[in-house]
Amino acid sequence: MSRDHVARGKPTRRKYLTYGGTLAGSALLAGCLGGSGDGSADPTERPTDEATTTDDGTTTTDGTDPYTVSMAPVGEVEFESVPENWVAYDGGYADMAVALGQADGLTGVGNAGRYYTYVYDELPGVEVSRGTVEANPEVRTKEQFYALDADVHLYDPQMLVNWFDWGEADVEEITENVAPFFANLIFRRSDEWHDYRYYTLYEAFEKMAQPFQETERYEAFAEFHDEFVASLQTRLPPAEERPSVFLTYEGTTEPETFSPYRLVDNGTSKKQWRDLGVTDALAGTDIENLSTSNRNELDYENLLEIDPDVMLVRGHERKSPSEFRDTVLAYMEDHPVGRELTAVQNGRVYRGGFLYQGPIQNLFLTERAAQQLYPDEFGDVTGDEELFDRQRVADIVTGEF
Repeated sequence: MSRDHVARGKPTRRKYLTYGGTLAGSALLAGCLGGSGDGSADPTERPTDEATTTDDGTTTTDGTDPYTVSMAPVGEVEFESVPENWVAYDGGYADMAVALGQADGLTGVGNAGRYYTYVYDELPGVEVSRGTVEANPEVRTKEQFYALDADVHLYDPQMLVNWFDWGEADVEEITENVAPFFANLIFRRSDEWHDYRYYTLYEAFEKMAQPFQETERYEAFAEFHDEFVASLQTRLPPAEERPSVFLTYEGTTEPETFSPYRLVDNGTSKKQWRDLGVTDALAGTDIENLSTSNRNELDYENLLEIDPDVMLVRGHERKSPSEFRDTVLAYMEDHPVGRELTAVQNGRVYRGGFLYQGPIQNLFLTERAAQQLYPDEFGDVTGDEELFDRQRVADIVTGEF
């Protein structure tokens, strides 16, 4: 497929990117196409012999003719050719682009501190430039978007509005003068401002495949994922024998309080735990999920009332399993109240996984979770047993499928 596009710097450069639909909670952007903003509107079709229409109504081509894609909250976005360069806010969307074979197009990340690229080290031929990531690790201002001059921004614009004090006019400005936004904040579902459609991990991944015209690669990945998860689920113990799990965030090595996550929240950051059928230790309580508006924390006395079988602590993904045990778990074992927790007494306190995860990362995190929760069935989490075929994943990413 052709990836040629209008040369940079010429007056017509931005004609091939137009932005339409609505932004949730805001008026229609001036000059935009109409649309419901929920990703379900039929796109504007353009007559061409090469055009095809996907099941969700998105018009795609072989890359030589304009095509339209849609996703809440941005609505319809038209591309004249496949984007070559991209910026992603979080590691989940960056990982989606890498899975679609677009690693070379990465120009920056909005939150590089939580983009864990070490998983690619286990996939032959798959590489992401840490130099590029570290050169532009917090892309959040209009000036940075202008400087990077990417072809598409994998950001939910409403996140910029609600987290970084952008106005709707700022979103429109960057859309018109640089490139469109195309993403939806999906890692959790507890933010009041997110009053538009959510997507599952693979629904969002399918959406990401459309601007890059990589639907076949997405389908190969989805097939592999489904086979992998199904193979694990056939080996799970009965529900009544599965551990109760408390998922939390606490980034210090000497934790005194813990921010709670609810596993019943259908955000993508908890996908592996749902796929493995765990019981939320907070079930039946009125404790709310961590969100923009809820920053409540639990202390050790609160945890003793819950007393989970397993504790999963986020904020330590750059530690090895042994480093985590020698710091965080060791501190909890010495704590006068923490040592009374069942999970601490049994040594079942583990790293809690990535806040943002894409399809490649999810495979590794699901493997890790299975071994954390069911070591008798899947092997110890510190062992060498692999539960999925790394080479097959690498082949999909590199186009050998």
